[in-house]
This record gives sequence, structure tokens and C-alpha cells, in this order.
Amino acid sequence: MSDEPARGAAWELGTAGIAWRPVPAAQTARANRRWWDADADDYLAEHLEDIGEVDFLWCPEGLTEATAGLLGPVEGRRVLEVGCGSAPCSRWLRAQSADVVGTDLSAGMLRHAVAAAGRTGIGVPLVQADACWLPFASSSFDLACSAFGAVVFVADSDRLMAEVARVLRPGGRWVFSVTHPMRWIFPDDPGPDGLTVQRSYFDRTPYVEVDAADRPTYVEHHRTMGDRIREIVSAGLVLTDLVEPEWPPDHTRVWGQWSPLRGALMPGTAIYVCDKA
Repeated sequence: MSDEPARGAAWELGTAGIAWRPVPAAQTARANRRWWDADADDYLAEHLEDIGEVDFLWCPEGLTEATAGLLGPVEGRRVLEVGCGSAPCSRWLRAQSADVVGTDLSAGMLRHAVAAAGRTGIGVPLVQADACWLPFASSSFDLACSAFGAVVFVADSDRLMAEVARVLRPGGRWVFSVTHPMRWIFPDDPGPDGLTVQRSYFDRTPYVEVDAADRPTYVEHHRTMGDRIREIVSAGLVLTDLVEPEWPPDHTRVWGQWSPLRGALMPGTAIYVCDKA
């Protein structure tokens, strides 16, 4: 979510303003696919230093899978990354001897994943797919993960949870990180202006950037903590843990709305750890 349209992709797509309104699933997918295709180059130019090429970063607070071990043992396990982007997490998992498949809606992001595989020598199978319609057989994976991937960028996250549950084997685990839902009430500003409440936590109206013809160019959907837990439970999964990473005192880097100022006062990330019985 952003109070001002970004440059780069916003210019290419003709983003002209901000709206708050319902956006159907197909329109959401079309807008976000075009957005990430257009923004892939700029996003990675800005954040490659943060995410790395062979690393599994859960959040801007700096928590990594190597430190947290939220997925549990990964060696020899078949893992699906949902919304892999340029796939640094998938490559890290492959380096730990996992059998990994990465999916993303954006061909632009997957193009960067292919290029990074060439640079690092670590390749993983990549599939362009909508997270709500995963092109895999049921019970195909031991683990699934998403680090700020597809979850907030789909209109029907209930279906996304059900799809992930479907492709997981019994005993499997699904771990995903998203912007902490309480951040929805504040503007996306890392400074003092980002500490003033502007919206209701209970207002689930999507944030939308639109072009001059009022067509969505970027869409983000809000769910409360309770909404998210109900989605997980409705999919037949068990919420095993909910991690709210604290901001490390020596972490000085600002990343979008994430900053030492805000991180010292409130959570910026929620990580849901879910198991399939």
C-alpha cells in the first residue's frame, strides 16, 4: 500500500491516482501481473542488496529462514514457493538440498529468476501461475512458502489458502509472510507521518492505483488478523505459530514503509506457520 504512486512502473502504466474500491479477482490479477512485469527491473535494482540472490529473507526486519527455521528440515523435501519473484528463496532452498519449484504471476520477475540462476549456477524449475489456480496435482509438496509473495495481491485469498492446502501432502507445512495487518491503518511513510492513524483496521476496501481511464494498475487487499486465521482454518490447516519479528536495534536500513522509527513501536510483518494434518 502506498499513498503516492511509485515512479517507474507507475509512469509506464499511466498511473494517475489512488482509489479505494472493490476490484474483482480477474481484474486484480491482470493489474498486478502488469504491475510486476513493469516494475521488476526497478524493484530489483533497489532491493537486490536487501534480498540477495541466494538467501531466504522473510521480511524487511531481516529475519532469515537460516536463523528462524520456520519450515523445519528442508533437505530432500519437495517445496513450492508461491509468488517467488526473482526466486532468491527458492535458490537458497535448493542450496540446502531441497527439491524446489517456484511460481509467480509475473513473467518479468521470472525473467530475473532465470538470469539469477545463470549468475549463481543454482537453477530451480519456474512456473508462471496464478496462486489461486496452482497447476499441480493434489498432495504434490511437503512444504510451501511465500515471503511477501502473492497473498496480499489476490482478491480471493480464501481460495489461495485452499489451493496451497490441496497441493500439500498430509503432514505438510505452509509458511507465509505478509505486511502486518495493523499497518493498514497507517500511511506508508517511514517517518513521523507514518505514525498517525488514517484508516480503520476493519475497512477491508482494497487499495487501488488507477490510470487516467480509471483502470486499476496496482491492487492490494487487506485482511484483518482474524480474517487471515479464518482463511487458514477454513482451508483445513492448523495455525501452529504466528511470528511478529521485532526490529533489531542495529538494523538501520529503511525499506519502503519499514524503518527503525516505526519498527521500534509496532510490528511491520506477520508470519503465519500452518500445518496440514
